[in-house]
Amino acid sequence: MSSLGLDPVGAEAREELDAKFAAREQALRNCRKIIQASSKAIRALHRGETEVASGLISDAETMIAEIEPALAEHPDIYHAGFFYDAVKEYGEAAITRALVAGDTLPLPSELGLHAVPYLKGLGEAVGELRRRLLDQLRNGDLVSADATFGSMDAVVDFLMELDYPDGMTSGLRRTTDMARSLVERSRSDLTTAALQERYRAGLS
Repeated sequence: MSSLGLDPVGAEAREELDAKFAAREQALRNCRKIIQASSKAIRALHRGETEVASGLISDAETMIAEIEPALAEHPDIYHAGFFYDAVKEYGEAAITRALVAGDTLPLPSELGLHAVPYLKGLGEAVGELRRRLLDQLRNGDLVSADATFGSMDAVVDFLMELDYPDGMTSGLRRTTDMARSLVERSRSDLTTAALQERYRAGLS
């Protein structure tokens, strides 16, 4: 067996796989923290705690930056589902912050994201806007609810224009379809609230 030269083969293979395993374990640890920070940031945005949200988004960004150099040598891990899920959540939080503030959306490159996780985060941010719209309707703020709906509608229109195979976009079409259904439900809710407001105004 030794004449086959398996010992040096094993040493070289272990060196590569040990490095890959270490990168994977670090990525898994950070990804859990990235998802938690992003989720907390979105909840803070809904509470109006913008500074808290920005701090959490910055924390997530730092954790992504910590693991990207190691993952650059292991593209199979970089493109694995768990890492893309984490950066998508970070993207969703950063995008939601911009949408809530009425700011121009950050570019994927400004967030350090590839197009696919960015776009999926953009699609999922529509769900956060629906939650915001419902809160605005409950508070009787039809003007703000209408503005929120306009943002939702614009995002879905944009996503529907991106006609690429699902194999390239990791299921972006499904995310878009779900966002579109939220827009239609929100349109109905907003229309009902507007009609009720007109009816109340007519009685006064």
